[in-house]
Amino acid sequence: MTDNTSKKNQGKTTPKKSVKEAAVGYLSRRDHAEKELRQKLKNSGYRGEEIDQAIDFCQDYNWLDDVRYACIMMRNGIAKGWGELRIKQEMEVKGIASGIIDQIFEGAETDWYEHARDVAIRKFGQTAIDTPKEKAKRYRFMQYRGFNFDQIAYAFNQDEEY
Repeated sequence: MTDNTSKKNQGKTTPKKSVKEAAVGYLSRRDHAEKELRQKLKNSGYRGEEIDQAIDFCQDYNWLDDVRYACIMMRNGIAKGWGELRIKQEMEVKGIASGIIDQIFEGAETDWYEHARDVAIRKFGQTAIDTPKEKAKRYRFMQYRGFNFDQIAYAFNQDEEY
């Protein structure tokens, strides 16, 4: 075994920082969901038991809080022009429990129909939909953003069909 190979393996098996220092370091840059932080620590080479202790330590000091993280994700998603469905999907991808997601959305004071209208106006202005092709383009955009069909129809004031 060469010196180069042993250095590569050494870095993977024994991280330089303690697991608590690494966890606090990640959380000092930005908030994380518990699952996300756990995965980052695991990828850095820490063991499961150490990770559990670090997670508990961060939660004890309220540095790691999935409810707070979900609130931040919701606020950021709304600012990005995302709809309810897209924000929920992003939360699930980050590993936030479905109970927390439901709790956040139940307490939300967002009018998703008006938010859809605001996003549509910001993207397309007040111009009328002239063709079925234009209608399909706009609806696809809004669906990608995470709005359901009723919200999209409300945003474009669409009662008629082409």
